[in-house]
Formats: sequence, structure tokens, C-alpha cells
Amino acid sequence: MYTELYITEGDSQEVNSEHEVVELECKRSSSEQKKINLDDIFKPLSNEENPPQRVLTKGNAGIGKTVAVQKFTHDWATGTANQTTDFIFPFTFRELNLIKDKMSLKELIGHYFKEVRDLETSDYDSSSILFILDGLDESRLPLDFEKNETCRSITDTTTLDCLLTNLIKGKLLHKASVWITSRPAAATKIPTEFIHRVTEVQGFNDEQKEEYFQKKVHDKDKAQKILNHLQSKPLRSLYIMCHIPLFCWISATVLQSLLTETPEGDLPKTVTELYTHFLIIQTKCKNKKDYQKDETDKDVIMKLGKLAFKQLQKGNLVFYEDDLKSQIDLTEADVYSGVRTQVIRKEAGLHKQVMYSFIHLTVQEFLAALYVLETFIDSGKNLLPSKNIWWHLSPEKSQLSFLHKKAVDLALANDHGRWDLFLRFLLGLSQDKNQELLQREFKFKRRCRRNDQNTINYIHRKIKNLSSDNKVINLFHCLNDLGDQSLLEQVQQYQNSGDVGEISPAHWSAVAFLLLSSDEDLDVFDLKKYSGSDEVLERLLPVLKVSKTALLSSCKLTDRCCKHISSVLSWKSSGLEELDLNINRLQDSGLKLISDGLRSANCKLQRLRLSGCWLSEISCASLASALKSNPSHLRELDLSVNELQDSGVKHLCAGLESPNCRLETLRSVHVFLCIYKDLINLKFSLSFARPHILYTQHTRVVVHHNKEASFT
Repeated sequence: MYTELYITEGDSQEVNSEHEVVELECKRSSSEQKKINLDDIFKPLSNEENPPQRVLTKGNAGIGKTVAVQKFTHDWATGTANQTTDFIFPFTFRELNLIKDKMSLKELIGHYFKEVRDLETSDYDSSSILFILDGLDESRLPLDFEKNETCRSITDTTTLDCLLTNLIKGKLLHKASVWITSRPAAATKIPTEFIHRVTEVQGFNDEQKEEYFQKKVHDKDKAQKILNHLQSKPLRSLYIMCHIPLFCWISATVLQSLLTETPEGDLPKTVTELYTHFLIIQTKCKNKKDYQKDETDKDVIMKLGKLAFKQLQKGNLVFYEDDLKSQIDLTEADVYSGVRTQVIRKEAGLHKQVMYSFIHLTVQEFLAALYVLETFIDSGKNLLPSKNIWWHLSPEKSQLSFLHKKAVDLALANDHGRWDLFLRFLLGLSQDKNQELLQREFKFKRRCRRNDQNTINYIHRKIKNLSSDNKVINLFHCLNDLGDQSLLEQVQQYQNSGDVGEISPAHWSAVAFLLLSSDEDLDVFDLKKYSGSDEVLERLLPVLKVSKTALLSSCKLTDRCCKHISSVLSWKSSGLEELDLNINRLQDSGLKLISDGLRSANCKLQRLRLSGCWLSEISCASLASALKSNPSHLRELDLSVNELQDSGVKHLCAGLESPNCRLETLRSVHVFLCIYKDLINLKFSLSFARPHILYTQHTRVVVHHNKEASFT
């Protein structure tokens, strides 16, 4: 089963945290990047003469980078794509980590691919070759591009690090193409001057999410119930996280199982609840197979948690037998069974060396958080490092809030978001609902007394002193997991006092997240309730996407915001029916972008108000094109207080004459009424700011000042 991924050409802003779901939606909705087909990654764009030789593909863990590589290679091998390439040599850094001996490039290729051991040097020089280096973030090589010596011959023996840097620099087999995949934080290991094209795997868009669940869950009714649950208002953040294909798989696994035995109201509503149920389900799979009778579920989970935490501390996503000393025995077949097989992936690699990894980084983070929490509850031992000596002397160190605070500091001290979701899991697992699940299913001890307010107050203080948007966003996720919305109330207090200058851009993203996660009715989105500006609208775009009515009048908006509005109008799941943009300086350039959204077959807009938006006759041509491009839902259009001129009204006439146009009410300084040959179904309510004579091929109508007329 393969579901198409959303891949863009171009380098977007780096997203360090794997789970900044609102930020990701803002980025995708406003993206100017061009979607690129997987098979076209090495083809030149229309404005390029030569194809790129070295391509870097970035994307978060589990987003589909490796699957994309496998699909690309599969299509080439089966003869369905990229047949101008003679050889593809796919390598993974997790395997290359194990190469210790010096060798030549020819020997390295022969070591992995015995089918080409007889190739001569001249064959390599005359062939079209693609090297794939998958998983740069898993590399333990230094990749020293400055100090490594130059290597130009595929028969020269040197270190693996030297071979790879020369291959990427183009010194070795300079005609060969190289494709590197990496998580964003590790992509900086490759100097930008050696990369010709950067692409990004952004996972699934909304249509692809739906396609995945329909393919994965064969029962159509059950698949639709899962989608309905994830798309419900309190769970919007989970649905957005489903852009990660593996998160889709975990969600499908959990919800498909629970739907048969759990009331819909009791289904998981947070990411921590979802992963707790995932662990329970995988443990039940072990019990059905009757593995490990002499070992309790809690014992196995704590061993896996210890492994997860130790490797997370080292930054290891992949680990080998040497990394497992005294931690957990995964080497024997009779031990590697049951729940371990459900959460840990075991690979033999091309050269038969065994490697291990958790099925996804989030599973590793969840088990690590569970291990740290339960160790603290069981023994009072705090496994998290701390530089604050006073904490060791504080009487509060036996309280759970003490552990929480140390986890907050750990997450904030890391620049690459390594501990962000660990922190969220730790806080979520401390909550009553998840504690009860752990007690009932795994016999974990009852939690110690907690005081969430201490943790909440601590996070509030940290947010006030932070400038990093990414870190603030994650802390807002944490507050949401703790059930705290006081900072949203704080934003509202700033607004009520008129002191909106105190509200940072990160706060607005947090407001968007909190609104989406709350039970508040978001059908009407009034930007003036928050703060009117292009930047604030961009941050609150996810809220606009789920609204039916958007009140954006007099908000100091410019043409900058129009590309975002257009993306909302074009969004398949958009339910936006009314859009008020009166008295904003959108200009013709902005209206052209909005018209692109109106042309979309997905647009459901019925009422559009554009009074006083600095529009000219140029805008009328764009609107006319939108009105006649496809059956339009638009019923009401206000273009008053704009300098449309007679030439602009003439353009509108062409749109109104189209059989696709459903417009009923048009307001403007200049109005040109066009009547179809078939007059029966045409009715306009018209209001005028000054007298105007209307001509059509059938009718001459004089309309007087301050009068309203209806025509049938």
C-alpha cells in the first residue's frame, strides 16, 4: 500500500519540534513552495537548463522520507520511472555506521551489492548512477568536509567519511547524482554549496490522510468513524498530527481496536491517551501469543523504557548490540518476542549486522517518559539531570511538580526539540486518566500527590522570558495537556486593556492552538477580538480554516494576507461561507490572489464583502474570471467604495453573464446589470451610491440616487 506524500521543492523554515502542529498548518497553508512529484525530484524545473545532481530531502521523523526513497527505487526497478538512470545504489547511514575499515568506493559498493562486483572503473565513468544516502540524522560519522583529503578515484582506499564527503562534493564520480535524506536539525551537516536542490517531505495533506484511513481500515463505516473522531473540535491537534504517516498508523491501530468496545465519548482525546492505549493494545497482542510467562508486563515496559531513555539521552535513534550492554536483551530469538516486537524494529541490514530502533521516535519518547515517571513514583529517584544545586536541598523535591520542572528545563535547554514531546508525555502521563489506565492494565503504583498548579505557574514564568517561538509553542501544548487556559485569558486581558503590544507572535500561535483544542464554537472568527494585522491573521490561520464566517473588516490588512485567505478558500475541508474584508488595503494584487481561491472547485463562499479595499478596474477582471470559471456558490458581492470605473464594470458584466454565476446581490458605486437571454431565473438586488444609467443588450434602466431597485 502506498499513499502519495506531499513533497515541496524549496527549502522551508526549519521546524525543530516534531509536534508543532499549528505552526506546520500555518506553514503549509501559506506556503509558496511548489509541490513536486516524487519521480521528478531529479528533473530540471521549467526555468532550469540542467537537472540537479545533489538533492537534499528533509522531513521530520516518520514523515515518509525512507518510504519515498523505497518507492522511487521500486518504480525505477520495475521500469515505470526514471529509466535514464543505469544504477541506483541505496545506502542507509544506520548501516554505514558499522563500517570501520578503510576501503575504496568500488569495494564499498561491492560489499553491499554483489551483483556489480565485476564492473570496471570505465563502467562507472560511462554510466548514469544515483547514490542514495538515507537517514543523515542517524549518522555517527563526522562528515568533515573541510579536513578530509581529496579522493578522485573509485579504487583509492580511504576512510568511509572521506569517501562520502568527496562523493557529496562531486570530487568522486563527479557525474553521479546523490540523494540525501535527513531530519531538519541534522541537515546542516551538509554545507549548502554542495546541494543543488532542497526538497521537503511534509507528509500527508488532508486528502491523503483520508485516503490513508480508507486504505488502512477496510471497514468503510469504521474508517469514517475514526475520521469523524479525529476531525472533531477537541481533537483537531491530533488530526493535524496525522500529517505524519506513522502517526496515522498508530491512530488507526488504536481507534480501530477501541471502536468495538469503547463508547465514542471515552475514546482518546490527547496524544498521551492515544499512546497509552497503543501500549495496552500491543501488550495484549503479546498476551494472546502467551510469550514470557515469567515476566510481568510492567517489567518488560520498564526495560523498554530504560532503553528508550538511555538512547534518547545519547541522541540515538538507531542502536546496535554494543549499545544494549546490561540494558535489555534483544539478541536471543526467544527473548525478542511479544510486546518488544510491537514497539522495536529489528533489521538485519544488507551485510547482516543487526540493528534496532523504536518503530517511531514518538514511541521512544513516550516509553522514556513513562520510565522516568514511574521510577520517580516507585522510588523517589529523579533520573533527569539538573544544574540547579538548590533543588537538591529543596523540600519540594519529593513532589511530582519537582520532576515536572526539571523536565521543563531539560526541554528548554535543548535547541533541537529533542525533549519537547518527552515533556508533554511526562505531564500527560501524570494525569489521573492515564494513571488509572496504567494501574489497571499494568499494576503500576498509585501516583504520588501532585500539584499541577505549581507546574503551571512555573511554565507561565518560563513563557514570559522566552523569545523562541518553537519553545513557547511546546509549552502551550504542555499547558493544554494540564488543562490550563489562563494564558489565553491573559491575551484577552491585554486586548481589553488595549495593550496588544505585549502579545508576541508566538502567543498568537498559541492562541490558535488553544482555540482549536477547546470546545469553543469557532463558527464565527472575528479578528478584531484579537488584533488586526497581517501577521496575527497568519498566526491564527488554522482558526480561519475551521470557521464559517470570517469578520476581518478594518483590520489593517494588506495584500500580504491574501495568499493565506486564498489557500483557505481552496482547502477541500473549508466550510467558509461568509468573508468580510471591508476597509482593508488589499489592492488589486491582493484581490487577484483571493480570486484564485474563488476559482477553486472547493470554494464554498457565499458572501464576500470588499468595500473600501483600494480596488480598481483590474480587480473586476479577476473577479469576472472567478465567477465564470466553475459553478460558483457566491450569492452576495459588495464592491462599493472602490474606483472600479466603467471599464471595470464591463469586465464584471462578462462574469455575470456566465451560466455558472449564481450571484443575487451586487453592491457597487458602478453597477452594470447584465440580463441573460433567459430572464426567468435572474434577480439582482442593487444599491447605488449615485445615479447611474445601466445598459444591457435588452434593457435601459435609469437608477436614481439613494434608491434601491430589484429586477427580475
